[in-house]
Amino acid sequence: MASMDSKELSEWAAFYSIEPFGYFRSADLPAGIIASTIANCNRTKHSKSFSPKDFMAVGEHAQDKVMEEDEMQNILQAMTGQAPKEAYK
Repeated sequence: MASMDSKELSEWAAFYSIEPFGYFRSADLPAGIIASTIANCNRTKHSKSFSPKDFMAVGEHAQDKVMEEDEMQNILQAMTGQAPKEAYK
């Protein structure tokens, strides 16, 4: 980075915002696969199944929507082996 001027650094930052790269990006899909597998093993029979993209924060696999609080709560409960709120209804 010592040989990079501010213009080049700005270009790399813009490129990264469009197409993330590096360790965190390369770990995103495997982490999503692991998290979805754990959540699916612990979900109730009638709840929807999870996919890796449900757990990915950036990149082409990431969700474009903002999750509601109850969706986040259901994912957390599935990952920890607790029945989601909808199972009590």
